[in-house]
Amino acid sequence: MPLLGEKFPRLEVETTMGKMVLPDDYKGKWFVLFSHPADFTPVCTTEFVAFAKNYDTFRKLNIELIGLSVDQTFSHIEWLQKIEDIFHIKIPFPVISDSANGLARKLGMIHPDQTDSSTVRAVFIVDPKGTTRLSFYYPLEIGRNMNEILRATKAMMVTDTYKVAAPENWPDNEMLGSDLILPPPDNWYDAKKRNREEECKDWWFCLGKWMNNFNEI
Repeated sequence: MPLLGEKFPRLEVETTMGKMVLPDDYKGKWFVLFSHPADFTPVCTTEFVAFAKNYDTFRKLNIELIGLSVDQTFSHIEWLQKIEDIFHIKIPFPVISDSANGLARKLGMIHPDQTDSSTVRAVFIVDPKGTTRLSFYYPLEIGRNMNEILRATKAMMVTDTYKVAAPENWPDNEMLGSDLILPPPDNWYDAKKRNREEECKDWWFCLGKWMNNFNEI
């Protein structure tokens, strides 16, 4: 299982759009790899519809999507066609087939004590350098929140760019709004200087108001 800050393992995969190599094929881009328990299941269907509806938003932020389950490619194809026929939504991203469970187990998507081979609802967010930056795990019965996946990825882009931190629920924090938090000073002199600056609540709690325009992306 890739840990935060580690390089995402190099994986050769079969998908509904042909063979791919992760993370190589997404070099220079962020990508979101998400697993779903099984094809032809209602909760998974709602998630795939939501991912598809938000696909253009992800792409504008240089984020690619790729799904995974232990079903075979022909099952994926049939299910995605059913989604298009019933809900009039075309799924524009590839879905990995992992019928042998090897990839899902390697990524920690199947609990060791599970009696079946269904994957949990795992999410890995990988940056343009191929580093694992964030992971979510949801139980089988609870669908994911697309807004949170987008929010978290966007927050990482901002903090990487400006070397800052994002507060709770950024950019809609109850205390700070869309302001970002500057890193703490590493010496006494900078701490004393910060205490006199108006954008600081205190020397250890200073804001970067000039970065708010990034929130408009």
